[in-house]
Amino acid sequence: MAPRQQEDSPLINKDDGQYEDFKRMELANQKPSSSIGYDNSQSSWARSVCEKAAIVSLSAIAIFAGMRTFHARAKGDYLPTGPYRLVEAQEGQDFFSFYDFYDGPDSIGSAGYNMYVSEAKATELDIASVVTEKDSRTGEREDFVYMSSAPTKRGPRDSVRLEGKTRFDRGLFILDVRHMPDGCGIWPAFWMTDEAAWPRNGEVDVLEGVNGQSTAKTALHTSDQCDMYAHVPSYAKTGDWEWITGIPDTFTGQPDLKTTKAADNCWVMAQHQWANEGCTAVHDRNDTIGAPVNSNGGGIYALEWDPENHYIKSWVFSPDISQNLQDSIDTAGLEDASERVMPDPHSWGLPYAYFAIGDTTGCSADHFKNMRIVFNLAFCGNVAGNRFTGECSDLAKKFNVTNDHGNHDPVLTCNAYIESNPEALEEAFWKIKGVYVYERELEKPKKEKQEKS
Repeated sequence: MAPRQQEDSPLINKDDGQYEDFKRMELANQKPSSSIGYDNSQSSWARSVCEKAAIVSLSAIAIFAGMRTFHARAKGDYLPTGPYRLVEAQEGQDFFSFYDFYDGPDSIGSAGYNMYVSEAKATELDIASVVTEKDSRTGEREDFVYMSSAPTKRGPRDSVRLEGKTRFDRGLFILDVRHMPDGCGIWPAFWMTDEAAWPRNGEVDVLEGVNGQSTAKTALHTSDQCDMYAHVPSYAKTGDWEWITGIPDTFTGQPDLKTTKAADNCWVMAQHQWANEGCTAVHDRNDTIGAPVNSNGGGIYALEWDPENHYIKSWVFSPDISQNLQDSIDTAGLEDASERVMPDPHSWGLPYAYFAIGDTTGCSADHFKNMRIVFNLAFCGNVAGNRFTGECSDLAKKFNVTNDHGNHDPVLTCNAYIESNPEALEEAFWKIKGVYVYERELEKPKKEKQEKS
């Protein structure tokens, strides 16, 4: 996803022309959904979103300056190399207390055809709630978090975007999701970022898909000098990099279909990659998000961000779940910490995604810091919309909308489909058992321990 403050990034000097270069790349270098031409001119809705987002961006920066919660960093001679300990168990009736509801339009970079609403409005619309029902895994009655959207007379759907109250510099983040939004025109995401300092402080997309995709990806988006090339051995993971082709030629603007490159450079303006592509790892199975996972009763997504050990790893568990991982989730809510099972990623098998960060790698660890968890549900926009014609061709023909030049417009076509409030949008909901965050305990370096002994 695109952070709400990306156009206010401290890395982009608006006086030296870099800002305009970035915006031109963002608008002109979107991944095309098909060979059908389309116009990038903005509708009145998009112009309204841009104006409101600019106001929200300035307001949010002021808020961030005064309200920040950090978890423990290394102190003195102590380093975060010990066993994991639970720092947050976001589940049940307390789930929403860990988040703020963003109230306003989608970011300019994402430009989703939706309006995010406050907690009060979401509760009134019944698009954010906690429901007690039978757990298909255990047979017991459990609390589940539901988040969805609602149609409006003006067109864009009212939707939910949660922004975590806690800031992190490392950790193990586990999402137990029983159903994720899926289908054409739908763009859900579970991710982490520091919007006020994007892309300097990084972004990690843990779970994201558009238009009914079924293959999981993990993507990092950073400032310059964060490159995975020649730093990630194939044996460290089961997945592969996303491979890119068709980047427009600098001089002719024609798609270069002769060149294919791995998306292994995390910089949002990396050459020979799509604008804001980042480094993107792809799962080796095509049943790891969306409908296949929903049909299995959900799955567990785990991201291990461990700068001290020089990596970020990502796993998907569906339908089979590691026993250690399941035991960790089942015991996370116990008041007696001694009875909780701590997660052990070494027992989970290889991750599908592996990113090398820190000393001796091509990406220093300070590319990722001060990040918070974000959940959101968007529609159409710069990704799901631009890809709509290619990935939802039958619907594109049915709801075809042309621009002022008489050319097919995939984004407006996607918007028209969403406005029709089809029955398929009933699948556009999150059902979440919980989010669990762990951090390694601080301990003295091993060399120092040995010297003292």
